[in-house]
Amino acid sequence: MSRVEVSKTYKLYVGGAFPRSESGRSYPVTDPKGRFLANAAQASRKDLRNAVSAARAAFGGWSRATAYNRGQVLYRVAEMLQDRRDQFAARVSDAEGLSARKAESLVDAAVDRWVWYAGWTDKFATVLGAANPVAGPYFSFTTPEPTGVVGVLAPQRSSLLGLVSVLAPVLATGCTAVVVSSAERPLPAVTLAEVLATSDVPAGVVNVLTGRATELGPWLATHADVNAVDPVGAGPVGKVEIAREAAGTVKRVLDVPDEEPDWTTAPTLTRLRHYLEQKTVWHPLGT
Repeated sequence: MSRVEVSKTYKLYVGGAFPRSESGRSYPVTDPKGRFLANAAQASRKDLRNAVSAARAAFGGWSRATAYNRGQVLYRVAEMLQDRRDQFAARVSDAEGLSARKAESLVDAAVDRWVWYAGWTDKFATVLGAANPVAGPYFSFTTPEPTGVVGVLAPQRSSLLGLVSVLAPVLATGCTAVVVSSAERPLPAVTLAEVLATSDVPAGVVNVLTGRATELGPWLATHADVNAVDPVGAGPVGKVEIAREAAGTVKRVLDVPDEEPDWTTAPTLTRLRHYLEQKTVWHPLGT
């Protein structure tokens, strides 16, 4: 007798837990050829508010963690992603319609991307900070600090490497994240959420919502408890709307190109800079 496979239920990832959408909505996920893969939860505005609340609650502890500790946590994510290489390669292959070999190379690149940002956690303060020359008996230091809760509209085409490329710098700086995954290719994102949940990433530091960027993006931009937004997955029209909506709460919006970049190219410090505020401290000499 042949056994019946266990059908997987893909849920949201909010506050370290895996709830269903409060709306009860879901939508079918298919591969590029139209073959059914799974049903994914379709997050609502209330789910988004819950995710922002979880990210805000986690921000204090994560931002106060030592840079060395954050680097260890990000490296641990890379280790676990590497251990599940075959699973992620299958997810990426299904989502993006790629050969197994190409999908494996993208998973390897995603692992390397986590390691790259893990290595920067205890270095960007030196590179992006400064000891300022002053004409007086004072020390003046400028140091970078995490900006807060970051809303990320994940790339729509690059289901894993693109997602890691926009999420890892948020965590490396000490910020927390609310991620709206690719609507058409969400399965690598929710599988990554399982890695985050079983690694050392504290609950609430990353929250992953599956759904439509066109629906959730504007609300993310207007939420007063969100401090910065990466609209890379919103598209040309969506990023203009998000910039306009974000102006009401004076939040940072990353300037991204209309077309998604080539995520296989080497990363830079651009996204790290975007999620940092510069604090300058003056202190008198001799005290």
